[in-house]
Formats: sequence, C-alpha cells, structure tokens
Amino acid sequence: MTRYSGPPGQKRNVRFMKLNLLIYLVPLLLMVVWSARRQRGEHAASLATLRDNEQAGLVEPPSLHPLIDELKCMGCGSCVSACPEGDVLGLVTGKARLINPTHCIGHSACKAACPFDAITLVFGSENRGVDIPTVKPNFETNLAGIFIAGELGGMGLIRNAVEQGRQAVENISRHPAVGTSPDGLLDVVIVGAGPAGFSASLGAMERGLKAVTIEQETLGGTVAHFPRGKLVMTAPVKLPVVGSVTFTETTKEALLGFWRDVEQKTGVKINYQERLEDIVPRDGNYLVKTSKHVYRTRTVLLSIGRRGTPRKLGVPGEELPKVVYRLIDAEQYAGRRVLVVGGGDSALEAATSIAEQAGAEVTLSYRSGAFSRAKEKNRRKVEQAEAAGRLKVLFKSNVTEIAEQQVLLDQDGTALQLPNDAVIVSAGGVLPTPFLQKIGIEVETKYGTA
Repeated sequence: MTRYSGPPGQKRNVRFMKLNLLIYLVPLLLMVVWSARRQRGEHAASLATLRDNEQAGLVEPPSLHPLIDELKCMGCGSCVSACPEGDVLGLVTGKARLINPTHCIGHSACKAACPFDAITLVFGSENRGVDIPTVKPNFETNLAGIFIAGELGGMGLIRNAVEQGRQAVENISRHPAVGTSPDGLLDVVIVGAGPAGFSASLGAMERGLKAVTIEQETLGGTVAHFPRGKLVMTAPVKLPVVGSVTFTETTKEALLGFWRDVEQKTGVKINYQERLEDIVPRDGNYLVKTSKHVYRTRTVLLSIGRRGTPRKLGVPGEELPKVVYRLIDAEQYAGRRVLVVGGGDSALEAATSIAEQAGAEVTLSYRSGAFSRAKEKNRRKVEQAEAAGRLKVLFKSNVTEIAEQQVLLDQDGTALQLPNDAVIVSAGGVLPTPFLQKIGIEVETKYGTA
C-alpha cells in the first residue's frame, strides 16, 4: 500500500479538511438522529390519539375542517404547528392526519400554512352531510345581488364570521351601481347583527354605503344566546372603522360589551326587533319585506344564524312551558330536576353549568354512544361532574314523551321514567332551507366537499 507522500503543506491541508469534515458532519449526524427519534415519538403519540378517538367514535368534525391529500403532503408539519387548537392535526407515518376531528372548529390556518397545497377545507363527511347555501368566492349566491356571510354559510367561528362580513361588504361595494343609488333605493340591506352582520354594518358605514341593518333580537346574534359566562375563543381580527382588535380568551359578556361600546361610539345604526319576512326581485333590484317596513335595495347580505329555528324533538308534551331550547342563566335551575337533551358543546355546557347549582339534579340524554361533536374540555367537565355524582349521562337514549312532572325516555330498548321540572333541548338548529329555496337560493348538502 502506497502512503501519501505529497508536500507537507498539502498534508496539513488534507488533515485540516478531514478535521473540518468531522466538525460539521458529527453535529449533522446527531441532528438527524435526534430528528428521527423525535418524529418517531410524535408518530407514536399521534397514532395513539387517533386510535383512541376512533375507538371512542369521535371521528366527525363538527364544522369546516381540513381534508389532506396524502400524495401532496410531504410531512413537514407546518399545518400541525399552525393550528391554534394545538392538537387537531398530527404526523402519522410521515403524513399529516386529522387525529382529533372533534376538536377542529374551522380556523383554516392549516391550509394557509401548507407549502405544498395539500389541504382542502371541506364541510361534512362521507357519513354526515351538512346543508350549505351555494356561494361564490365573493360571497354572492346564485341570485345576483344576494350575498351570504357568517354562520349561515357554515362559518360559526367568531373570527371567521367577522372577517367574512368585512369581505362581503367589500365585494358588495363593487356590485354594479352600488354607491350611486338614488333616493329611495338602498345599496344594501344587512340581515342580522351577529359577528358577520355587525362587521358588515361597520364596513358599509366605512365605505359610505346607503345601508340598513335589521336584527330580529339583539346585538350579537347567536353569541348573545350563549350561556352566561361562556368563554369565547377569538384571535386578532380587523373590524371596519375600529381597526385591529385583539382578544385571546374572553367571556360572551365582555365581547358583547365591547361590541355595544363600538356601536355607541361609531353611531352605526341597527334596527332591532325587526324580522325578515321576504325578499322579492323587482326591476333589477330587490324588495326586502320585514315585520315593520319594505325596503328597496340593490343588494342584500344575509348574515343570519343557522340556529334561528331550534331543532325540536317532535314528541308529545314538547309544547309545555317547561321546555326551552337554549340556556341563558343556569342559576334559575337551582334545586330543580332538569333534563338536557343533546350531545354538542351547547348541551354539555348547559348540563355541567346547571349541575354546579345548589340542589340541581341533572340528566344529560344523547342519542349516540359518544359525544363526538363536543370539545374535549367539555367532555372532561361532563366526566368530572358525573364522577362527582352531580350529573347523570344517558347515552343511546331518546325522549319519547314529556309530562308535567316527568319525562319518558327509551334507552337502547329500555323504557325509563324520570321525575322532571324542566327540559332544555340543545339539539342544534334547523337551517332555514325552505325560506332560502322560496326566494331561489340554491342549497347543497356537503359530504366532505369543498
């Protein structure tokens, strides 16, 4: 074997190069090993979470959620890091997966974070359809001049609804002849003063549009009917006229108080206790008929909630005054025997908050075998209340009859009779599909489609 016998300077250069190679290569190898071990750990944790949820039946996302194309996904984890909820997505076998489907509330940050365009945001699933009005990217429906934003279009998250209301008015301002309407003709009628409608009303004011906002109840829409003290998760959002607004975690009362303060300071006008009754095309514009007036307008923005019509049980006795469809104040149920019906967040929050009241006896009835549509923190509260003996949970049960002093249920074929003073039905709301179809708006049932 011939040994290297070049000049001394070259020998030193070779040794120096080998030393440098070791200096840089060893840390690189250590980083690769550490990264591989971390990925294996993340994979194991994500896979365990996914399997636990599948076994518990917690597989249906409640709202807008990501559909991941595994052929495009490169497993970079950007979507996992971007999710504000922190535990919705995970990496399994080097690909992003929806490991906690019921925790997803439609932030959509994952899609924006994906550098490979591997994520599509969809409504519904193969097993659970969701009715969504057909809207274009500019929020206009199949009827020219009628727009939809917020919860009615599937965006229940407050931040998303506020942003949609702002963007919808921006698009309305570009509609033909808007901004040049003569006397007696409005640029837009905004229906609803929830997050989307309130944002849109401020946007119309900011742009100098001739606008009227009607609201059948009070400022806040669906938010106003949340239980007292309910925490509403928000994020930085741009509110017209006001500018950037930052909330991290606040109660419904604080948020509504902020909105009322904005309403007073800006002078934005909202016609409360005025209900929409009909929308009729007329001479290229629309007549909006309400419980108080008839408005002529070029465009209409529907920012009403999906829960305006509560879903009813359809059982004998449901017309009794002790039956209500939302919880406003848990304290009024102290010392009473209460049945809460439903398996979503509103039902679980109602049951656990009433269970904290002195002397209350609370039963939670749900037709399925698991709370697949509720957030984990609410499921934990139910488990804790049940373990403490303050709450009784009846899975696979349905109310069959409601009487003055009792309720009758069927639990997986077994008849039950419970003493009862009050019933709260938290089974969600019925999309106003008949009204939308009456005025000509197309409604599509989404089964995991964009």
